[in-house]
Amino acid sequence: MRKFFKEFKEFISKGNVLDMAVGVIIGGAFSAIVTALTNQILMPIINWVLGGDGGLQGAYTFLIEKKDATGAIDFENSIYIDWGAFITAIINFLLIALVLFIVIKVINSTKNRLEALKKKNEVVEEKTQPEPEPEPEPVVDENTELLKEIRDLLKEKSKE
Repeated sequence: MRKFFKEFKEFISKGNVLDMAVGVIIGGAFSAIVTALTNQILMPIINWVLGGDGGLQGAYTFLIEKKDATGAIDFENSIYIDWGAFITAIINFLLIALVLFIVIKVINSTKNRLEALKKKNEVVEEKTQPEPEPEPEPVVDENTELLKEIRDLLKEKSKE
């Protein structure tokens, strides 16, 4: 489990171009699912843990607070930091990254298994093929042998 999270951390922090391209495509496809999971399941639980009434939905820091005629906060004209939206975006990102990591990990492990199986099959094929028969020695004609002996004898006499 520790190795899994270490690989997940490396994936998020480094990644390579292919992994990131796949991540963008699959991330777009999963964004609706992840947004629904976050907004409809995780955020209500987080809001409940934080106190129930609005939770992160009411987590604003006002830099400039404007009120309308009724005394209610005018969010259109106020300047504020919406911490709830920011935390929701972080949760969405982590869920999408986790799903992409798992998909790419499954694809890579399947690819590695197929390569290992292919190598194993190549080794088995090499072992099952019969060894080639040695080439028969060339048949030497008696006249050729006789001529070679004469040549060798002449070479020896010429050296003396």
